[in-house]
Amino acid sequence: MFAIEARKLGYRVHTFSPESDTPTGQVADIETTASYADLDAVRTFARSVDVITFEFENVLSATVEAAAESTLVHPRGEILHTTQNRLREKIFLSTNGFPVTPFRRIKAIDDLFRAADEIGLPGVLKTAGFGYDGKGQAKISARGEIDTAYAAMNGQDAVLEAFVYFEKEVSVVCARGIDGEFTSYGVIENRHANHILDVSFAPAIVSEQVFNEATELARNIAETLRYVGTLCIEFFLTKDEKLIVNELAPRPHNSGHLTFDACVTSQFEQQVRAVCGLSLGSSEFHRPAAMANLLGDLWKNGEPDWAAALRDPNVKLHLYGKAEPKPGRKMGHLTAMAASADVAAKTVTDARNRL
Repeated sequence: MFAIEARKLGYRVHTFSPESDTPTGQVADIETTASYADLDAVRTFARSVDVITFEFENVLSATVEAAAESTLVHPRGEILHTTQNRLREKIFLSTNGFPVTPFRRIKAIDDLFRAADEIGLPGVLKTAGFGYDGKGQAKISARGEIDTAYAAMNGQDAVLEAFVYFEKEVSVVCARGIDGEFTSYGVIENRHANHILDVSFAPAIVSEQVFNEATELARNIAETLRYVGTLCIEFFLTKDEKLIVNELAPRPHNSGHLTFDACVTSQFEQQVRAVCGLSLGSSEFHRPAAMANLLGDLWKNGEPDWAAALRDPNVKLHLYGKAEPKPGRKMGHLTAMAASADVAAKTVTDARNRL
């Protein structure tokens, strides 16, 4: 989706990945296939381009440093280093006064018992690095579950977070340019299934106060990071309307995929514009919108019935070009616009049910 938007603006795209025929590679001008740990290949790649950006944050720090020797990298390596590790991210947020749930670093089983006493249970134990879509997490409701939860971390550094009794999950997808220009897509409401994003819609059903506070927190986080590119801040919203930052995604985000059709400028075009030093585009919505994810589970009985989903002329289909559908793997999404966000959400879920 990023490569498509870059090509529309007249840029040529060179993608680097450990795999070939990737979703980006299918629409890029050049596809380099090499390990992120192959620093010679990374340096050769970096010398061939004017600017580098990322599709996901789980890239080795050494890889980013090698790339930055030769060309511009946005977001900066220090930002990726912070956001790819839950502990570093929590420390950054709490140190700078942003609202986070109480947390403790866990390096040994004794740390976990002590942390459970200090911040209380239930809590959520998470691996410190390289986790997404609920992977590397375990909820602990009682002390008797601590040993099992700790064993599931396989000796990795971890973080215990106090459990948040939230009313809903929302996100703010925003962009910041090289000159500090800022824009956001307001507040998007997210519904999950099995820890994986299922449906997103905008605008979120929240009060004006929450809307303003969430967008201002996003702006302040982007400013504090001196961020360049598209950024997503995921929040928990409690029953008493308190916002708690769950995590940061230093890239276009799944919840922002609905901007591709619904907004004057999609989150992917904003990423291109920001990292290439252009002015940001308008983030205005044409109409309320929703997105429903398409997971590999839909292929269990063969190819889904795309024609059935697209019987509704308001529904648009985006398939990513991933070769192998697997349970839980995001293969694409459906979007729709409507008179209200609720109606848009029903439209995409009805279409998905027809698959």
